[in-house]
Amino acid sequence: MTSVFDAATAVTRLDGDGTSGGTFAADLSPGWSIGGGLNGGYLLATLGRAVREALPAKPDPLAISAHYLAASTPGPAEVDVRVLREGGTVATAAADLRQGPSTRIAALATYGDLDRLATGDVRTTATPPDLPAPEDCVTGTPDQAQLASATLLQRFEMRFHPDDVGWALGRPDGSGRLRAWFRLEDHREPDVLSLLLTLDALPPVTFTHGLMGWAPTVELTAHVRARPAPGWLRVTHASRHMADGLFEEDCEVWDSTDRLVAQSRQLARLPRQDPR
Repeated sequence: MTSVFDAATAVTRLDGDGTSGGTFAADLSPGWSIGGGLNGGYLLATLGRAVREALPAKPDPLAISAHYLAASTPGPAEVDVRVLREGGTVATAAADLRQGPSTRIAALATYGDLDRLATGDVRTTATPPDLPAPEDCVTGTPDQAQLASATLLQRFEMRFHPDDVGWALGRPDGSGRLRAWFRLEDHREPDVLSLLLTLDALPPVTFTHGLMGWAPTVELTAHVRARPAPGWLRVTHASRHMADGLFEEDCEVWDSTDRLVAQSRQLARLPRQDPR
């Protein structure tokens, strides 16, 4: 049975020969809406699937830098993929997600094969987030009233660290940090494409400063570091600097074996505040 995520990110080749790229059709689902458009991670995963189809010998996204030019809406879309260079180990492609005459996302991506690249040599000072067991975390969406219109939140399960949800109780702590367990709604096991969604799935860290609302992504760079093991993912979002209407947000995704499997940094706009 096809998972909800796989069905929603499906693409169909319209032209191209598989060596220089091509154009792919997508049908963007309304089930991934947040704020004024569709979730940036969902769109990145859809674009990432089209690039994978254009590079069958190198199926895994290693790095994607995506610029969000305009909000995408549910309905037909196309992804144009241009292979810029394909070497023995990695390939680089440019990809644009378009709706009608408008380009909504412009991206540059490097793909490879994580199994071929894997050496087993991992040296890191990074540590996984300290999270209580899923059953001891805050289940569901902490602030249903603020986010009731976000159909995206039905697509996955988040269980937040109890120390990180003061904002949902009217007590924002200004920490700029969120930690949560994460899995897709139908318990589909994570893979490299779903990691692109996971990197932009949690609420924006601006919530911890009492700044509620949609925070549109300006640019997001994703790094996929390893193929995730089955089971729950642990996700952290953190920001150290908010100024002049913009903030940065760093994300780490850890799998069930304590492996750091994905990282990202994005620049986003602060939520607009009601002048009343």
